[in-house]
Amino acid sequence: MSRRPFNFSAGPAALPEEVLSQVAGEMLDWQGSGMSVMEMSHRGAEFTSIASAAEADLRELLQVPANFHILFMQGGGLAENAIVPMNLSRGGKVDVVVSGSWSAKSAEEAQRYADVSVAASGASAKFRALPAPASWQLRGDAAYVHICSNETIDGVEFHELPDLMALGHTTPLVIDCSSHQLSRSIDWSRVGLAFGGAQKNIGPAGLTLVFVREDLLGHALAICPTAFDFKVVAEAKSMYNTPPTFGIYVAGLVFQWLKRFSYAGKTGVAAIEQRNIDKAQLLYAALDASPMFENRVAADCRSRMNIPFYLSGKFNTETLTQAFLTGAKERQLLQLKGHKSVGGMRASIYNAMPLEGVQALVAYLKDFEAAHG
Repeated sequence: MSRRPFNFSAGPAALPEEVLSQVAGEMLDWQGSGMSVMEMSHRGAEFTSIASAAEADLRELLQVPANFHILFMQGGGLAENAIVPMNLSRGGKVDVVVSGSWSAKSAEEAQRYADVSVAASGASAKFRALPAPASWQLRGDAAYVHICSNETIDGVEFHELPDLMALGHTTPLVIDCSSHQLSRSIDWSRVGLAFGGAQKNIGPAGLTLVFVREDLLGHALAICPTAFDFKVVAEAKSMYNTPPTFGIYVAGLVFQWLKRFSYAGKTGVAAIEQRNIDKAQLLYAALDASPMFENRVAADCRSRMNIPFYLSGKFNTETLTQAFLTGAKERQLLQLKGHKSVGGMRASIYNAMPLEGVQALVAYLKDFEAAHG
């Protein structure tokens, strides 16, 4: 049997093949229950066992402290741009670090509910570098500071979360970690709340994960819908309304897959993080060595998950870009077209992308260069 194509989609993204196979095998009958997971009551014993196991495995994988609640919600990261300020801002001040397209959207949405200040922006560097935390203009009385820790369009990533305490602030840090959650460990001592859509590293679109510290619950604005009140959701163990049951089920299988995953003598998140580092280094090295291709992001903040790249100099034409994308598809390297706002190409190399997929892309880069250089 021939291998599946390598899917470089930015999201919804590739899932582990063995997880997809298990989903297919259980589609009509989950473990002898006579029901598909999509047909189960979310309050029945079968599904509550699925949800409980998924939460426990996720807490173990990311070493989430006991004083953090894990919420399974809906609406994606964009909805959280409204849900978070409705829960945490208290109608007061919110500081946002704008490092790219997604954090810019977060700042814009939060203005509906709070006094938003852009504490720092990477705009002057064309969002190819991150403003140093020491330069951020933070307000001591802000309700929280928001960052997007990985920007999928611009390809910049905080490899280390900022330490607000070291900057003299006790303000909670909120991170939109949609596109790197479960790709690396998280220093929870620096985080008040983290959120992310599942459709990058975890499961199908429709499920959103929220990790919220206990002391941040119970401050929702009066206009916040009850189903989006973090305190209500936490007290109901994510069952206040019908949750995205199928998404939780698939995510749970991905968590089990990651617990089994081993690489370079490591297991779990440590193993997948090492493989992600190796994949990214392989692709960046090929781009940096090429006279035809380039990545424009500063080396100290290049994303391990989303790598935008372009034809450089005289090669940077729409005709040659299209030729590259057509040839990539012929070689079963799928969805490499860059975001419409920036053009070029983009390789999203999330957890489910094997090292062999990046090796195949690097080989194609060299072949394309030989043919057209």
